[in-house]
Amino acid sequence: MERFWYIVKKEFILFTHDPKMMVLSFISPIIQLVIFGYAVTTDIRNIKTVIWDNDGTYESRGLADKFIHSEYFRITGYARDENQFESSIQTGRSVIGIHIPSGFERNIKRGRSAEVQVIVDGSDSNVSNIGLNYAQQIVNTYAEKFIEQTIKPRLIQMGTTTNMPKITAEVRIWYNPTLKSANYMVPGVLSLILLLLTSILTSMAITKERETGTMEQVIVTPVRPWELMIAKIVTPALVGFMDVIIIIITGKIVFAIPINGSLTLMFATSLLFLLTTLGLGLFASAVSQTQQQAMMTAFFLMLPQMLLSGFMFPIENMPEIIQYSTYLLPLRYFLVIVRGIFLKGVGVDILWPEILALAIFGVVILGLSSALFKKQLN
Repeated sequence: MERFWYIVKKEFILFTHDPKMMVLSFISPIIQLVIFGYAVTTDIRNIKTVIWDNDGTYESRGLADKFIHSEYFRITGYARDENQFESSIQTGRSVIGIHIPSGFERNIKRGRSAEVQVIVDGSDSNVSNIGLNYAQQIVNTYAEKFIEQTIKPRLIQMGTTTNMPKITAEVRIWYNPTLKSANYMVPGVLSLILLLLTSILTSMAITKERETGTMEQVIVTPVRPWELMIAKIVTPALVGFMDVIIIIITGKIVFAIPINGSLTLMFATSLLFLLTTLGLGLFASAVSQTQQQAMMTAFFLMLPQMLLSGFMFPIENMPEIIQYSTYLLPLRYFLVIVRGIFLKGVGVDILWPEILALAIFGVVILGLSSALFKKQLN
């Protein structure tokens, strides 16, 4: 029993004398608690919405106001024509489009039926389903109130209530017409696997050498630091590319995931994202002495990206300050790229802002991590 307590004491001393493990063990849970408590929510609000009021009348503006003042929708633009309307949804600036056609007011005041077109970006099936229900609810509530206050009294005076007009929402779902969740999840899983696998593999491969004592043997050999660094990241990079191929093939065969865009662009942007993930792995290895430390550090760096990039929860639901912080997460941009290529079939002309951001992040993160890694070697 005495030996047992000596071992417990030794482990406790080793733990308390490792500042990195102390920080990761006690600071990380606090950060995770804040993220889960404030940023991560399953409530769907502030759905990005574009409005195209093609009628421009008092009643059409009244219906548009219902969306503007609803807590469930956040108006990202007002389209003046069909091209602006479609572009807002295609580029991802809006998830839902509300089109009030010409003649809307004239039809309902004459007792005729009127339709409001609701366009939904189906590439995010969860948000699309809920947003669609909210939109239909707003249209139905507006119709009931208008008929009750304006049309019904007039018809009663005329001695008839049989020709009640109707205001209906004509729904069209783009990019994922069946709202199949796999179409939304599989591209996201591809992004997440690239992040997790390549970062952890890179950090573990290097710290394993340091932990087993073979790193010193490698350093004294006639190998330059940059040669050693590249040799260490080539294997994780190749594994990442192989996983991309495997996931694409599996998604196509098992889940019938559509691939509407360019596979060449898919692989090229994956390479840009790999610059970031490999850089994170190098950083974790440079600040860690053991594989356990490297794994915990890599996971700590990846956790915000997993939770705040839009993979699990809509960014629009998060507090405003958290929304701005997500622009510092490379995974946010790669998710837009992957889903845009898979589901929307868009190219560089639409995705160039995300591609540019990903390239900048990749070069900066890999460059800084490489410099730190070389300094550790020297």
